[in-house]
Amino acid sequence: MTLVTTSWLNENLNKVKVIDAPWHLAKNRNAFEEYNKEHIKDAIFFDLDKNSNQKEDLPHGHFLPLIINHEKSISKMGILSTDKIIIYCCSDLISSCRAWFQFIYFGHNPKLVSILDGGMKKWKLEGRKVTNLKTKINCSKYKAQENNNMIKVKSQITENIIKKKFTILDARSENRFKGLEPEPRMGIKNGSIKDSKSLPLNELINTKDNTFLDKKKLKEMFNSKGINTKEIVMSCGSSVSASSLALAYSLINDDYMPKIYIGSWTEYGKK
Repeated sequence: MTLVTTSWLNENLNKVKVIDAPWHLAKNRNAFEEYNKEHIKDAIFFDLDKNSNQKEDLPHGHFLPLIINHEKSISKMGILSTDKIIIYCCSDLISSCRAWFQFIYFGHNPKLVSILDGGMKKWKLEGRKVTNLKTKINCSKYKAQENNNMIKVKSQITENIIKKKFTILDARSENRFKGLEPEPRMGIKNGSIKDSKSLPLNELINTKDNTFLDKKKLKEMFNSKGINTKEIVMSCGSSVSASSLALAYSLINDDYMPKIYIGSWTEYGKK
């Protein structure tokens, strides 16, 4: 099950490893400080920035880390490859999905990695318990294995404009996609990848509680894009909300292996 409900997690807290994986585009929010202030009992903090490869020429991108660095980070979190993991966040970008994508990319069994539907927002709306107590961690020896088929790089995106082997769905807002408003990152031009299609993440989410739309509505949203290729690749600003789009599509297509353009518009739109 890719998604779990708040009630399910509440009943199974002692049977899973819980990961808090927030990330905020707004500079005035500090994810780690918010985690220290309140988190779900025994949740382990996942720092998306530190668990990404921040390239010197693209400092605001979220490229995947080297496999050895991923293994070290997850080992410090005390995670085993056999652990059932539930990931949540308090981000409107549903950044928990980026952690979900990364765990699967590095070989964690997809059946053992789930997202808490609605995340911290729904958890708190329901009055469920949070804590500021420090989570006790026993380090592990995590081993990973990469699945390179889950990502696309810039050269493949450029080649696809001619060969049209896959469809690119862009999770950014429609105005950013159309170039009608500036990008939030310096040095990135306005616009979108040629022939890509716009499917803003916020149109797939219930804003009241950050849960995903039901499967019927999700199917309608994806079908409305007139996708005429078997392969679909998700993109966004820096691969965070692209992962959320991938998760949404996986809810309606059991055979879909999540695929994202890892550089996304931060790389492709660099001036």
